Amino acid sequence: MSKKDIRVPNIGDFKDVEIIEILVKKGQEIKKNDPLITIESDKSSVEIPSLDDGIITGLDIKIGDKVSEGDKILEIDVKENQEETEEPQLPKKREIKKEKVEIKTSVSQKNVVVKDFSTKTLASPKARKFARELGIDIAKVDGSERQGRVTENDIKLFVATQSNKSDKKEIKKDETIAQEYHHSEFGEVELKDIPRVKRLSSKYLMNSWTNIPHVTNHDEADITELEEFRSSLTDIYTGEKKKITPLAFIVKALTTSLKKFPNFNCSIDEIDKGKMTLKKYYHIGIAVDTKHGLMVPKLRNADNKNISLIGSELKKLSEQCRNLKIDKKELFGGSMTITSLGGIGGSFFTPIINYPEVAILGIGKSQKKQIFINGKFITRTMLPLSLSYDHRIIDGAEAARFNNDLKENLGKNFAYKLAV
Repeated sequence: MSKKDIRVPNIGDFKDVEIIEILVKKGQEIKKNDPLITIESDKSSVEIPSLDDGIITGLDIKIGDKVSEGDKILEIDVKENQEETEEPQLPKKREIKKEKVEIKTSVSQKNVVVKDFSTKTLASPKARKFARELGIDIAKVDGSERQGRVTENDIKLFVATQSNKSDKKEIKKDETIAQEYHHSEFGEVELKDIPRVKRLSSKYLMNSWTNIPHVTNHDEADITELEEFRSSLTDIYTGEKKKITPLAFIVKALTTSLKKFPNFNCSIDEIDKGKMTLKKYYHIGIAVDTKHGLMVPKLRNADNKNISLIGSELKKLSEQCRNLKIDKKELFGGSMTITSLGGIGGSFFTPIINYPEVAILGIGKSQKKQIFINGKFITRTMLPLSLSYDHRIIDGAEAARFNNDLKENLGKNFAYKLAV
C-alpha cells in the first residue's frame, strides 16, 4: 500500500467554501464513491466523494474550514494495483470534472453508498440542508430509499406526522387565542390597570421563559446550626439581640459558591457567536415583593461585605423598592438572583431566570423535619432550595455539584467562619 493525498476536485464556480460536515474519521476504511466531506456555499451544498478505496491515515481539515479546488482534505493508504490502474485517468482535469458530476448522479440513482449505519445517516446534501433549515434532527427521520437514504420527501413526511410538536419557526409571538365569550357574560367583572412595574417586567419574564431552556434542581439544605448561630447573635456594645435575616447568610453562601463555579456567574447573550461573558464581580439580585410588583435590585460586591453589612443593605434596598426610590440602573448588572418565599410559605417552585443571567436560586420556607442520621431520627431544620439554570451553558451534573457546595456553605461549619 502507498499513501495518497485526497484533494478538493474541480467542483465548478466554488472558492473558499465552508466545510459543514466531516463524514469520515482517521483509521476508517473507505471505498470509491464514499462521501468524505460536505461543503456549503451561498447557493448549495455538495458532498465530496472518494475516488479510491483505502484507509484514512490523516485528516487535514476541520468543520468550519474554508477550502477551494486543489486543497488537501485527507491522506489515505491505497493499494498499489488500484493506484496503477487509476493514475492514467487523472491528467485530464476536464474528465475528472465530468466524472464528479456523473458520480454524484449515479450515487443518487443507484444508491451505491458504503457507510457505517451505526454512526451516520445517509442523505443528500440538499436533504441535510433542508433538515437543518427546519430544525429537524435528520437521524430521527426514516429514509425511504435504498440503504435508508433520507430524501426531502421523507423529511416533509416526518414533519407532517409530528402534529403534536410545534415548529418554533412557525409560531407567531403575537398570536393569541381568541375568546369565544367575554368574561362579563358569566357575571360581574371589573377592569383595572395593571401596575406599571408588572407591565414593564412582563416582557422580560416572557423573553426569559420563551428563549431560555430552563431546568430546575430541587434540594434541601440542613441549616440547623446556622439558625442556632443566627439566633444567638448579640450586639457587642449594647448586648441586645442582633436581628439578621437568614437571607443575608444565603447571599454570603451563594457568593462563595459562585467563586467555585464561574459558569453560574456569566452571561451568554453572544452565544450565537460562540462567546460567553464571565463576570469578575459578585452582584447578587434580590427579588423584592412590593405592592407595585416584583422588583430585583442588586446587592453590589457581596463578596467584600460581612453578614451584618449585607443584612443592613438588604433592608435598605427593600425600602427603596417599596417606596419606588431605587435607581433604574440598580435593577441591572447582576451575577445571579435569589428569590425567597420563606417569609410567606411554600417549599419548592420553579423560579424564572432573570435574563441575561443564567441561573436563579429559589428559597422556600424552612421546616423542622425528622432526618435519619447515624441509625436514628433527629430533628433538623431543613431549607428548600430550587435552582433554575440555563441548560445551554450549565448541565445537570454541574448544577448538582453547585447545589451540594451551596448546602455545605449553609451547613454547620460555615456560619462560624463568617465575620458578622
